[in-house]
Amino acid sequence: MADHVEREDRDDRDAATAARLELRGLKCPLPALRTARALREAADESVIEVLADDPLSPLDIAHLCRTEGHALLAQEDAPGGGWRFLIRRGAGRA
Repeated sequence: MADHVEREDRDDRDAATAARLELRGLKCPLPALRTARALREAADESVIEVLADDPLSPLDIAHLCRTEGHALLAQEDAPGGGWRFLIRRGAGRA
């Protein structure tokens, strides 16, 4: 299944999301790699929403945020299965 990115302005858990990544169905390491790419392309301090269902996604996404200086704002169960992550891109990250 290919990832699907929707770019939109909307209020979601008090954060306007710049992008929404539908990564359910992808297996490790693809959810983390595609999330990293989206964060590289995002503006400083913007928020992206990621939906993923790979069992390693919670560990991989948390590790990505910690090592790359991004803020994991939320991790919760997603409607339809998997997890929903809200991530704020760290300022000045490449």
